[in-house]
Amino acid sequence: MRRVVITGLGVIAPNGNGVIEFESALRIGRSGIRFQESMAEHKFGSHVAGTPVGADELAKARFSEEELMAMNMSHRFGSLASVEAWENAGLTVPDADADPDWDAGAILGTGIGGMDTTAERVVPFTNEKKVRRLGSTAVEQVMASGVSARISGQLALGNQVTTNSSACSTGTEAIIMGRDRIQLGLAERMLCGGSEGASHYIWAGFDAMRVLCRNFNDDPEKASRPMSASAAGFVPGSGAGVVMVESLDSAQARGADIIAEVLGGAVNCGGQRMGGSMTSPNPESVKRCIQSALANAEITGDDVDVINGHLTATGADPKEIGSWARGLGRGPDDFPKITATKSLIGHALGAAGGIEAVASLLMLKGGFVQPAINCEDLHPEIAPFKKAIPYEGAEMPDMKIIAKAGFGFGDVNACVIFKKWEN
Repeated sequence: MRRVVITGLGVIAPNGNGVIEFESALRIGRSGIRFQESMAEHKFGSHVAGTPVGADELAKARFSEEELMAMNMSHRFGSLASVEAWENAGLTVPDADADPDWDAGAILGTGIGGMDTTAERVVPFTNEKKVRRLGSTAVEQVMASGVSARISGQLALGNQVTTNSSACSTGTEAIIMGRDRIQLGLAERMLCGGSEGASHYIWAGFDAMRVLCRNFNDDPEKASRPMSASAAGFVPGSGAGVVMVESLDSAQARGADIIAEVLGGAVNCGGQRMGGSMTSPNPESVKRCIQSALANAEITGDDVDVINGHLTATGADPKEIGSWARGLGRGPDDFPKITATKSLIGHALGAAGGIEAVASLLMLKGGFVQPAINCEDLHPEIAPFKKAIPYEGAEMPDMKIIAKAGFGFGDVNACVIFKKWEN
């Protein structure tokens, strides 16, 4: 099997657009959770969400007017993050008449897809018998694979281009899928991650389930509270996170700056048994996913320095910590540092794994751990692990290995292991 590395990063996040701004926000623990007028107007119980600011202006500066007319919000987020990852990897955006790059592809996932376009345009215009007003780009905006298809045209990708969707584990799974394809010699470079738009139509079902935080509408930055005893549900988020996954041979041949090695990864499902359900992970399957990722990476639990957990600020958080402890074979006394990017940006659904993978790689490259905010009052079952939680940003120059995981609706799990590049 060929070695696989990360050579580029791109991100549009609620607390920062682009890797430089996003890294700065991570280091100081800057939140991107804000009051959302649309949620209040539509009588949601929750009025807060994590939404990128300024992405439309970035898209207007980057893409043609014709392109923009065919791109919904998820497409704009995904395109901006993908182009940044491409250029961050030292590659040049091809001309419109360039031949396809047969060695480069994309696996860019989404959780909800084009629901905002469907709700805002397709359903109203159809019901009003004004189908012609939909225009010729409606299908490409609402189809799930629209986000990856858009990138294929912008970057002349000639290898596999597809969209995966595995709820909250989507972005993490995409990276593992890209790694697998490259290891098998079927591609040299794959843009991998996820994108999700910001819309009250996307979030409405979660509010109806009463799983969104309703207790901090007047104090949005305190609403996302992973690991906290006062956690009251997750905060919906949005944006895009994309990484360039590349064969070591290709990266070295073109002199690319290598960020990390994708040391291993695993995906599985709990079958909605043994405590697992459509909305709750089977703790045994989570443990097995972590152990499988370690085995695939050919390391032990003792080798993991930092965990960037899934940690959604729900009742699943204590179970997740327990699964990490069993999966790594480490208790409170020697547990690795564990942080939660969702405390700063909310839960970006299908984009969560991509954005949080970018956060993990920035921490690994920069030798620091972001603070996990809003968990001063730890959940009683998590309290024994207190010394493993960074309440403030901390320098960690000796960090070698970071584990990132996603555990999604449908009882599906994904865990990827990154190792800092030192060769």
